[in-house]
Amino acid sequence: MADTKEKHEKQEKQPKKGGGDPGAAAKGKDQKGKKPKKGPDGGAPAPAEPEGPPPEPAPRPRLLEYYEQRVRAKLQQQFGFTNPHQIPRLVKIVLNVGMGAAGKNPKALDTAVAELGSITGQKPVVTRAKKAIANFGLREGMPIGCAVTLRAARMYEFLDRFISIAVPRMRDFRGLPANSFDGRGNYTVGIKEQMIFPEIDYDKVEQIHGMDITIVTTAGRDDAAMALLREMGMPFRGEAPVPVTY
Repeated sequence: MADTKEKHEKQEKQPKKGGGDPGAAAKGKDQKGKKPKKGPDGGAPAPAEPEGPPPEPAPRPRLLEYYEQRVRAKLQQQFGFTNPHQIPRLVKIVLNVGMGAAGKNPKALDTAVAELGSITGQKPVVTRAKKAIANFGLREGMPIGCAVTLRAARMYEFLDRFISIAVPRMRDFRGLPANSFDGRGNYTVGIKEQMIFPEIDYDKVEQIHGMDITIVTTAGRDDAAMALLREMGMPFRGEAPVPVTY
């Protein structure tokens, strides 16, 4: 009996492993018994400072700089705008990929979403059917494609890459159609293959699909919108493209 009492006394005296001081949490201490460093105002602990120099701000898109320095003055002189707010500018660019067989082949839709995200640098949104159409085997809410809306810096970056890199890679390219305006200054062009973009890896392409690219402007008129896109380097069919020098 005496041996068992001595064992119990030894077990009570030994501290528990990994537990630390049970009253340390109540006293505001960590497991090692040290108090955390407080902030300069004596409140919450100061966050850890990041190592290395602070990140540099991203440079402005070169196409935006070109628009502000040269295109605006040319358009104001060409159309005689008295108010600087009348000068047309870009609002947004919408890329839409339609996948009619997405309901039967969801893997193809996932691939299209990944490819569109790599092209634009922004996560696409999956578009769904608004109503059911029995002749097409379409149910309400079924995924039918994906879309991306680009604004501000990403919009100018994409348009710059599209005009200078992707468009010359089109097969049998003879210029973009000049009659694809909607009457309110918005331009839409259809692309047959996504492989014209250098972000797409040929070896990983499982299915060739196209997309619609809509450029929305504040022009309100087709002639002003066409002049805007022409001065920014858009190569229209039957015209010599305007050289864009940055």
